[in-house]
Amino acid sequence: MARADTTDLEFGPRDRRGEWRPPAPIQSPPFRAWPLDVRGFLRFLFAWGGYLYPWNAIYLAMTLAVWWWLTPSMETMATLAPGWIALVWLRNVALMLVVFGGLHLWLHGWRRQGMRYKYSGRWLNRDNEAFLFGDQVKENMFWSLVSGVFFWTAWEVVTLWGLASGWLPWADWVTSPVWCTVLILLVPVIREIHFYLVHRLIHFPGLYRWTHALHHKNINIGPWSGLSMTPMEHFLYFSGVLVYWLVPAHPLHGMYHLLHAAMAPAPGHAGFDEFLVNGGKALPNHNYFHYLHHKHFDVNFGGDGSIPLDKWFGSLHDGTPEADEGMRHRRKVR
Repeated sequence: MARADTTDLEFGPRDRRGEWRPPAPIQSPPFRAWPLDVRGFLRFLFAWGGYLYPWNAIYLAMTLAVWWWLTPSMETMATLAPGWIALVWLRNVALMLVVFGGLHLWLHGWRRQGMRYKYSGRWLNRDNEAFLFGDQVKENMFWSLVSGVFFWTAWEVVTLWGLASGWLPWADWVTSPVWCTVLILLVPVIREIHFYLVHRLIHFPGLYRWTHALHHKNINIGPWSGLSMTPMEHFLYFSGVLVYWLVPAHPLHGMYHLLHAAMAPAPGHAGFDEFLVNGGKALPNHNYFHYLHHKHFDVNFGGDGSIPLDKWFGSLHDGTPEADEGMRHRRKVR
């Protein structure tokens, strides 16, 4: 584990433009090898920096806390009413301000770890008329808090109301513990597949300009860049919760999916490979995969790497110089 008294250059080089590259290629989950590498698969599931820990476990813990302490009762949500809808919206605004705002202040505002483990050699663009208000961070915050929280809340409210009022299929943890457990563990996989499909869709030229071009104004990314999207993209991005309209589910499943979708873009777009915290320990972030999508545009369409969809469909960039050459060759052929 990285320590605060080390430098990022010990773990990867910077090029002449100041871009930092992790020392090892991006690794895909061990799904294709047969016979299955059981040890590698278990390591992928349970090791620190793998499928469960730390990030998916953090988002699940956040969902449980929100469900227990910050969500109205099912009896209340059985009827659509402004009071409890406003409570859900305010709670979501607060979560975004704490998570996105906290990461932004630590990494880009206060710059508590400087450039260490930062992919780009530049800081965020605070004086550029190409952005709303002439400021990248302000534009990112506007779209995230206004449109992003609205569509997150809208999808959540309708889902909770549908389950509480009985028009969506319900699964109970007491009567269906195995199903509920399997489904909660698969939420990140479901979200990964949905994100990949929607992401490829909105990269089509006919849709890109109206849905996704706003997000790609952020080449050098920060936490608030993660949900800086048009309303149409927000609508599609959070629509993965529709899965839990079709299969029996508990409110926790839909809430976990939506909270995961809402919170994961902050570390995913932080622009740092490690988060150095007090005591010198590092919280692994390892989102060079998505940073390369913002840098190169037509590679790495997937999300957190739960399923190696980019590898399977030929759009993977693993962060190596060889992948740079392969990408340039494909573009030349096209």
